[in-house]
Amino acid sequence: MATSFDLTLDCADATVLADFWKTALGYVDEPPPAPFATREEWLASFGPPEDEEEDDGAWLCDPDGVGPRLSILKVREPKTAKNRLHIDVRVPGHGSPEERWSRIVAEAERLVRAGGSIVASFDGHHVLMADPEGNEFCVGARSRPAG
Repeated sequence: MATSFDLTLDCADATVLADFWKTALGYVDEPPPAPFATREEWLASFGPPEDEEEDDGAWLCDPDGVGPRLSILKVREPKTAKNRLHIDVRVPGHGSPEERWSRIVAEAERLVRAGGSIVASFDGHHVLMADPEGNEFCVGARSRPAG
């Protein structure tokens, strides 16, 4: 049995980054863990430092329960280098190479409208992008059918 995992992104503005990644991945805000009614209640149970604010983090999940959870946590230090691990956003991989590339480009354009930026384009294969805080990710086609 495989081990489950979550992904965590450090950030300067958790609200902006959470909104972007919800749009990019179709994720939703993850409900607080039981028995807590709200995330604020859950966070208070840890006795967080007084300088932390409510928007210091966001917790997202795949509404279908398939993809990994995504935690977005506010940190003081800025991003300084290229990510060593990044997210690949995948579009359906069926059809001709031209059809796949058209879907990749359309998805990259959608994510630009959501606040991302295009870093480089590798025609016919993938688009290297950055989220609103400069975290790199790629848009490409699935190599095999989903499921």
